[in-house]
Amino acid sequence: MNAQLAEGAADAAPSDLELLRHTLAARVYDVAQETPLEDARLLSARLGNRVLLKREDLQSVFSFKLRGAYNKIASLDAAQRARGVIAASAGNHAQGVALAAVRLGTRAVIVMPLTTPRVKVDAVRRIGGDAVEIVLAGDSYSDAQTAAARIQGERGLVFVHPFDDLDVIAGQATVGMEILRQCPAPDAVFVPVGGGGLLAGIASYIKTISPQTKVIGVQADDSDAMAQSLERGERVYLPDVGLFADGTAVKQVGALTFALCQRHVDAMVRVDGDALCAAIRDVYQETRSIPEPAGALAVAGLKQYAAKHALKGATLAAVISGANMNFERLRFVAERAEAGEQCEALFAVTIPEERGTFRRFCAALGRHQITEFNYRIGDARHAHIFVGVQTRSRDERALLAERFRAERFEVLDLSEDELAKLHLRYMVGGRTPLADDEHLFRFDFPERPGALPEFLAHLHPDWNVSLFHYRNHGADHGRILVGIQVPDIECALLQRFLDTLGYPYADESANPAYRLLLRQ
Repeated sequence: MNAQLAEGAADAAPSDLELLRHTLAARVYDVAQETPLEDARLLSARLGNRVLLKREDLQSVFSFKLRGAYNKIASLDAAQRARGVIAASAGNHAQGVALAAVRLGTRAVIVMPLTTPRVKVDAVRRIGGDAVEIVLAGDSYSDAQTAAARIQGERGLVFVHPFDDLDVIAGQATVGMEILRQCPAPDAVFVPVGGGGLLAGIASYIKTISPQTKVIGVQADDSDAMAQSLERGERVYLPDVGLFADGTAVKQVGALTFALCQRHVDAMVRVDGDALCAAIRDVYQETRSIPEPAGALAVAGLKQYAAKHALKGATLAAVISGANMNFERLRFVAERAEAGEQCEALFAVTIPEERGTFRRFCAALGRHQITEFNYRIGDARHAHIFVGVQTRSRDERALLAERFRAERFEVLDLSEDELAKLHLRYMVGGRTPLADDEHLFRFDFPERPGALPEFLAHLHPDWNVSLFHYRNHGADHGRILVGIQVPDIECALLQRFLDTLGYPYADESANPAYRLLLRQ
């Protein structure tokens, strides 16, 4: 990156020397511990590089966020503390503010999105006790920030920003200070990014002390505000952000963090949800600890970057930024981790209803481990099989498909088909002649109380719902599959409904797997 600073942002950003002084003077160790930088032996052997994990998940609030929050509140004078503080947070910053408020004897109001995992809300209540008031508002951090600004104006509280504040950034920068103390010259450090406070702090410190070390930010591909901003040379605003990695679900990065990242960050990496789930599994296998999705971003980005650039023999550090994981989410993570490593192949196979064909199909599978197997008779001549198989590579997946075709079976490779991975594998039944004029859609909506009934209330009362599938994946956004029977003359009305509903959607009406398995 290292591009010329955007107009106005450069003036607001401190010099490297000023930020270094703030970092060295940060009062984080009143509450934080120096976390270990551990060798990840399994990942190192697999990737051919030395992989180090910076274990910020071991802090008392299971996240690095207490560093910046405490440093900020500790810097307030007595009059400011007497007024009380307010913060907006998706969870981890809230815990840091709650802990700081209790330790420093001030009251705090914390605004959290309605989609915040319960484990984080409960942790804030437990840490803050009577000193903290929790307000739930909106579906993302940005929504919570808007509500916090209104409350701040009404009550005259001091705002503790989760990332766009010099004292907060300096507190987070102590993570970079520790990394260099524990490993003086790593080749690259990978850092998760939401609003940019951790990345700006670590990058500023490391580039000042060890300029040859690359600092690489990692974002979820559906919450990539910093990556887009650095590419365009100005801060962008995302109308929607993904909610799986809720700790980094920020619609717009800070002006200060953006300026510092422009100055110091070498590259950005985007990763998808499946890669995140695979990274969570990697960290568990190394440490027997389970990071939250945002906490595993750096590991996912490290793996992707190392593969893309064919790195070998390098020393690579990744910040495990948090472990406030909802237990209910683990099922979804386990299911998608295989896809993140491209280990699970999914196929829809059509076989003739003839004696011996099922035995031939099983013989074609060979000794592969089966992860999913669904069989449904189609008609008098054909049957349909939905099968999941563990494979070691894309080449092995393609070879298996060719073995099916060699037996004269029709094959659809569904390994990268979201409809198949999210819905079809869990559905029973089959094709029906009754679904005339059926249109099939996948929707994402915030997984909060009332969201599903709210969606159902928006459906046009004259349209028939011919298919509906919802399964709680333990994530912060719900996924539903809906078949709606709409006459051709009302298709314009259907499009208007989709446009005004406000939920992200995908039209799956032409999906070949749907046509094969569910449509007559």
